[in-house]
Amino acid sequence: MEYVIEMLNIRKEFPGIVANDNVTLQVKKGEIHALLGENGAGKSTLMNVLFGLYQPEQGEIRVNGSPVKITSPNIANDLGIGMVHQHFMLVDPFTVTENIILGKEPSKAGKIDLKEASEEVRKLSEQYQLSVDPYAKIADISIGMQQRVEILKTLYRGAEILIFDEPTAVLTPQEIKELIYIMKALIKEGKSIILITHKLKEIMEVCDRVTVIRKGQGIGTVNVNETNPNELASLMVGREVLFKTEKSKASPTDVVLEVRELEVKDSRGVSAVRNLDLTVRAGEIVGIAGVDGNGQSELIEALAGLRKSTTGSIKLNGKEIRNLKPRKITEAGVGHIPEDRHKHGLVLDYSVGENIVLQTYYQKPFSKAGILNSKKIFEKARTLIKSYDVRTPSEYTPARALSGGNQQKAIIGREVDRNPDLLIAAQPTRGLDVGAIEFIHKRLIEQRDAGKAVLLISFELEEIMNVSDKIAVIYEGEIVAIVDPKETTEQELGLLMAGSKRTEAGGKQHV
Repeated sequence: MEYVIEMLNIRKEFPGIVANDNVTLQVKKGEIHALLGENGAGKSTLMNVLFGLYQPEQGEIRVNGSPVKITSPNIANDLGIGMVHQHFMLVDPFTVTENIILGKEPSKAGKIDLKEASEEVRKLSEQYQLSVDPYAKIADISIGMQQRVEILKTLYRGAEILIFDEPTAVLTPQEIKELIYIMKALIKEGKSIILITHKLKEIMEVCDRVTVIRKGQGIGTVNVNETNPNELASLMVGREVLFKTEKSKASPTDVVLEVRELEVKDSRGVSAVRNLDLTVRAGEIVGIAGVDGNGQSELIEALAGLRKSTTGSIKLNGKEIRNLKPRKITEAGVGHIPEDRHKHGLVLDYSVGENIVLQTYYQKPFSKAGILNSKKIFEKARTLIKSYDVRTPSEYTPARALSGGNQQKAIIGREVDRNPDLLIAAQPTRGLDVGAIEFIHKRLIEQRDAGKAVLLISFELEEIMNVSDKIAVIYEGEIVAIVDPKETTEQELGLLMAGSKRTEAGGKQHV
């Protein structure tokens, strides 16, 4: 059997950690091969070795049967390997074409020939049905389109083997469908794809084979048509995983959050949230369902004090908190798991311990008379790292070095530990594996059962249906319907999210 890519017995170490321990991956020509594992299992590290960003301590890489040494991404490109990174490597003020040709600019008489390059980008875009405008600025196009630019970047450099690193983590359901279509089109053109993911549904839908990595070790390779999501989940985490969240019936009591006639403008000065009413009670989880871009981000930022609202009222336990500073809002009893953990959740160059006290470092016992007490800070960090199963070499490790799932667990530990009356959980499981998702859902339900109010904002309909006690559907900045998760379907929610009126909704409702 000839493989296009063989990674044989790869070992990659970092200080204090073995990221890949004797891992083997063999990819056939013309297949979509999934690389499956928990957050921090070593998937991205293995692919960074293949792409020349890391050098392995031992092992051999073969491309089309020939042993190769890949010491840089340029050598990987020359060998026909391209990588679409999870966090896009694009320059916002540049056009699509300028980003694609960066580092490989065609020139005429010593000048960059943008016209010729744009024409080539247009042709590639048409060939692979990517529908990308070569002249659009990156800053002006959607996340889904930016990903297509990353794909074009690899194709422009002649990639035959494409590595996709968690490609659906930041996409809407519609964009995910389009990406799957694009991947199948690439395979028809004779390309081979390695898909790093932990989304079992996508593996079952699009992949031919799957190699599972657990805690840095290769567990094995299976044919997708001979397995199922439960078996894959068990291989990935080493135990049985419950896909359905177990929870008792909610017993809501007093109103904790009351939002009335709220208006919030986006960064362009356009009303993103308009005339919005919402109530969340102690002892319930209210899920907000909506297509990305319908005012969710602006609503969360207004509730957390990160964005000013223009009119309306936000009351917490009967007290007005609208347009207070973030610190005043957190002190009033609001916990916030932000949708962008890198931008609003962590200071990546600070240690895990320092990140865990970001909201409380100025309070006792963490400081006295303005002087920090490192002993107490790192003691607290050790406790939370243990309780929330944050996998980190130590509490002194920079947050940047942790996998996405472990960064998220650290944030959740920090926010829940402060015991807030209202916990805002925005995309709390975005980009996480089934084991971490199960863990986080349990924590949210524990908060509810402890008599706290939880506001869950998620693009994952399954998550909204599973975890919420009540679902508020947002469309164009307004709550257009309130539904009971036990009395609705994903289809009905999808229609409401697209702006269809619910016959029994009958005008504006209060939750």
